[in-house]
Amino acid sequence: EMLQYKPVLASPTLGGLTTASTFVLEQPRCVFNVPNNVVIWLVVAVPSAVPTFNNSLGPGTPERSFQGFPDTAPAYMTLNTTLLNYPCPKPPGEITVLRVGSETNCTKNETRPTCNGPLPAPGPYRVKFLAFNGSEPVAETAWSDPISLRTAQPPSSIAVGREHSAGMVAITAILSILFAILLAALVAALLFEGDACGGSSSFSKPEAVTVQRYNTHHVYDQPAARL
Repeated sequence: EMLQYKPVLASPTLGGLTTASTFVLEQPRCVFNVPNNVVIWLVVAVPSAVPTFNNSLGPGTPERSFQGFPDTAPAYMTLNTTLLNYPCPKPPGEITVLRVGSETNCTKNETRPTCNGPLPAPGPYRVKFLAFNGSEPVAETAWSDPISLRTAQPPSSIAVGREHSAGMVAITAILSILFAILLAALVAALLFEGDACGGSSSFSKPEAVTVQRYNTHHVYDQPAARL
């Protein structure tokens, strides 16, 4: 069964929809009308693989393994689940998203060909949901629009790539120079004050104290004047 549903990125209000190696999709709620034992897979492919994609190649095969993507496997299948995990209608307040590329411990583990590993390049990528009953595909959605991931900016563009960045560098340099001048003036003032205080104490001598010695004269009674 070919479904008209097209996978889309989650609501922008959630934030972090795309990173350098992951992206976030809305879950396909109320999309599939299949028995509960049918397994629903997410297919991730490079755009060139979409026109020739073969539904009969099931998950876990070398042509659909994450470890071979995109060199020997132009598409891989991951995030398998049943309809029980995509209940309809959506419960109120529940966040119903899928983060593609969130597993890091199985990236090189070839025994986990359905690993939901980090995407190896900025893309773009296209995805769809594909339902299998055993080894037989029974329903699929349309392919999504191309999804591109974020790329890191070179350090040169971050430093002076914008006018206000260059202005901030100039302001920072001027403030640094003014701070150095202020610090030098403060140190000079402290040194000058220290020299002034030290000079007054080194050249001033204590006044000499002269103590005069007095001999005590005994005063004798003069005899009365004789007549």
